[in-house]
Amino acid sequence: MGWVGMLALAGVALAWRWSTPAAPGWIAAGTAPRGEAFAPDWSDVDGDGFPAFLALEAEHDRRSFRRWFTFLAESLYYRPPGALPREVGDCAALLRFAYREALREHTSAWATELGLPAPPPEASVEKYRYPFTPLGAGLFRIAPGPFARGDETSAFAQFADADKLRRYNAHFLSRRLDRALPGDLLFYRQLEQHLPFHAMIYLGPSQFEPGGNWIVYHTGPLDGGPGEIRRLEAGQLLTHPSPRWRPLAGNPNFLGVYRWNILRESD
Repeated sequence: MGWVGMLALAGVALAWRWSTPAAPGWIAAGTAPRGEAFAPDWSDVDGDGFPAFLALEAEHDRRSFRRWFTFLAESLYYRPPGALPREVGDCAALLRFAYREALREHTSAWATELGLPAPPPEASVEKYRYPFTPLGAGLFRIAPGPFARGDETSAFAQFADADKLRRYNAHFLSRRLDRALPGDLLFYRQLEQHLPFHAMIYLGPSQFEPGGNWIVYHTGPLDGGPGEIRRLEAGQLLTHPSPRWRPLAGNPNFLGVYRWNILRESD
């Protein structure tokens, strides 16, 4: 059975509200008429390296991002070997793919291009649509320090490895897994591996089948092959046969639960 069939068996809703394509330019959907741009806020009040215009302040935008981010990451788990997007070859690539695509406008053409048979009935993020932001396609911060003008051309890029995603694009939340919300990230440092930093995505309840709280990740290259996307129930990870993978405060290899900077809520 193909992955489309597996999604159908999982009970994914097929109804979907398609939106019209976004006009090029810096547009805040719902706050400015289509085609009317406004000046972005370049301040960095949190000192996390991200300009304020990237923050998703509205709860509905944070919800939309989390839902799309987790849906896209989990959907790849159901694809057969060889059917993954070419770029998704390790754990950081899975994060980058789901993050970027979660910020797009989710039109029927977009879904067709990605091969998505049944997107969720969830609105797109309204505040902005990738790649139509003042940063263009450079979504990921790759350098330390608070944001300063000029960083938009020197400190952001389309690629960031797992370590840079953790250090410059997310913030520490807790070393307790029960603090995680869907779309939060688990980071590890395994010094005995060639690529020591590893990331997983906390999904929470599956969008494809009932029951459980799930975690999804890409193994990276494995045993001479390209590796694969795996999904574990949270309880399975907490009791993993190898203690170095358990997301517990007493595990020195577990760096903690992190949250994307664009989801940071104001105090």
